[in-house]
Amino acid sequence: MSVSTSQFTKLLPNDVLARAERMRINPRRRRTNRMRGEHLSGKGGTSIEFSDFRDYVPGDDMRYVDWNIFSRLNQPYLKLFAHEEEMHVPILIDTSASMAFEGKFELARQLAASLGVMGLMSVEKVSVYPCGPPPRTTPNLKPCSGRASLKKFFGFLEGLSAAGDLGIDLAIEEVLKNHRGKGTAIVISDFLTFGDVSRSFNLLHGAGLEIFGLQILGPSERNPELTGDLRFVDSESSQTLDVSSVGELLGIYHEHRQALEDYLGSECRKRAGRFLSVGSDAPLKTVLFDTLLRQGWIR
Repeated sequence: MSVSTSQFTKLLPNDVLARAERMRINPRRRRTNRMRGEHLSGKGGTSIEFSDFRDYVPGDDMRYVDWNIFSRLNQPYLKLFAHEEEMHVPILIDTSASMAFEGKFELARQLAASLGVMGLMSVEKVSVYPCGPPPRTTPNLKPCSGRASLKKFFGFLEGLSAAGDLGIDLAIEEVLKNHRGKGTAIVISDFLTFGDVSRSFNLLHGAGLEIFGLQILGPSERNPELTGDLRFVDSESSQTLDVSSVGELLGIYHEHRQALEDYLGSECRKRAGRFLSVGSDAPLKTVLFDTLLRQGWIR
């Protein structure tokens, strides 16, 4: 039961979408809400309201396979109606101007689309919060779930652009003024901010959200090849910085970049979350179906 990307989105190739539909987000802990969803609470009880079907994947509870469909099609499908709790999956995507550099925003939207599909097809409550422009003027995608929400979800992501200068730390705090519900918060950003994310990560954790931090950097941000005298221009503030003999500073730059990556990883793990830094030139399939799958983010 796969859908065609031509019906919904230009963000994902057909084969990526089809595979993402059969996968699920894999939080370390089940932080769920007392409503219908696909995550077992361990407290017993079932709902009698049918919701949807999705492809069976190894590890699913065999009690909820629709054997009538299996007998006709020889393909197992899972009935989504049996569990009482749902997980919220707010996707916070950095839309500040720096994300427009070297394809970072393109990969960010693709990852948001892929992970959102996994949540929607598991009947989780998926929402999207652009983080960059002033929050009072930025529309959000309100929580939605199920196959019927795919078109609205993809349309929202396709309509986003990278502009603005609100730091990701402040943007997270603004998001939490509106978000309600426990689950997994997927934060996709370059995290190139002057602010300190420790407070905003504390707020996410305190709201009952497990942090999935995805950092995306451009190739020249990960490994700059610079020589001579240069002028750097901040893509968000337009401030300039003149540097002489830039080659001498490359070592210091690499130390600071690695220190930022280590810090972000530590801040996520201290709150029982996950963190990954990737280059914007990394193939989408490699990030999804190799790195994230191998590291247990998805299953």
